[in-house]
Amino acid sequence: MSREHDLPQVPEIPEGREVPSRRTLLKGAAAAGALAAVPGAAQAASPSPKAAPYVNPLVRNRADPHIHRHTDGFYYYTATAPEYDRIVLRRSRTLNGLATAGESVIWRKHATGAMGAHIWAPEIHRVDGKWYIYFAAAPAEDVWAIRIWVLENANANPFHGRWVEKGQVRTAWETFSLDATTFTHRGTRYLAWAQHEPGMDNNTALWLSRMANPWTLTGPQVRLSTPEYAWECVGYKVNEGASVIARNGRLFMSYSASATDANYCLGLLTADAGSDIMNPANWSKSPTPVFTSNDTTRQYGPGHNCFTVAEDGRTDVLVYHARQYKEINGDPLHDPNRHTRVQTLGWKPDGTPDFGVPVADTAPVGTPSAGAAEGGV
Repeated sequence: MSREHDLPQVPEIPEGREVPSRRTLLKGAAAAGALAAVPGAAQAASPSPKAAPYVNPLVRNRADPHIHRHTDGFYYYTATAPEYDRIVLRRSRTLNGLATAGESVIWRKHATGAMGAHIWAPEIHRVDGKWYIYFAAAPAEDVWAIRIWVLENANANPFHGRWVEKGQVRTAWETFSLDATTFTHRGTRYLAWAQHEPGMDNNTALWLSRMANPWTLTGPQVRLSTPEYAWECVGYKVNEGASVIARNGRLFMSYSASATDANYCLGLLTADAGSDIMNPANWSKSPTPVFTSNDTTRQYGPGHNCFTVAEDGRTDVLVYHARQYKEINGDPLHDPNRHTRVQTLGWKPDGTPDFGVPVADTAPVGTPSAGAAEGGV
């Protein structure tokens, strides 16, 4: 296993490097017809959604962030590197400490064949005493044939031991699929993910299935949401990046919609905790986005979130990425400046989450984080 500490932040994609256009993928898919684990120790809290006790951006040039707070007292962090070629991991005893924590490369893409391109959106989960990372990848020879893959590590410390490739998560169709998250509800483990359904006029919809084990689905696979509102269909018709939090007798599933530029935003699905969550009729969908770009705070394209809990074990925290500018030259996927951000998640009197607005920067770009440097090994 390779290890790289304190990797330099990437100011831009290296000149001359070719990154295929996402537009090519999406057109091709249409032509072909082609839960972080809920932080159980946390309790519903009601702080102001505008409170910003964190350094932001927390980690620069890292998109699609995922933070898992483990029982060992560490926050484990992974995210998409802008070269799309590796899976990185950090840990810290504080959220702010992730900014300066050593970063290890725990897996690299294959030179040829499966898992050889577009390494996207890793999530780290602890399931039945082992570590699992869910991520998206494509064959080196067919870089838009993106599917969901799983790594497993039996060591108690995910920076040690061996990461074993458990293989692809097989879904109902061999179509564009990504952004898997796993969660348990009433003793059953589920996988939620984004996938293009053959014959549907969309790029991706949100799907849910029970799991036989951490890399195998079982039983029916149901569609919970498809892009239908105008704000879900800007640039592309996208529902992706699901994350689940259970509070106040309900399950809330956030997701990202539209193109990955300033139009990227969060939507929200809600189900009663006592209902059959495999019945799509038991999920209601917010008709408006719950988290969007903000000109006042100068944060654009907030999305691909997860939920964690603050050091007090009670206060819920929203983790997401955003850019600090609206205008992007070329394909947004070529732009590496989606930065990881965190802020307190509020709760409304009716028991629903109050995402507020993406908070303004708390430190100039290039200024070291105020968080303590805590290494990853």
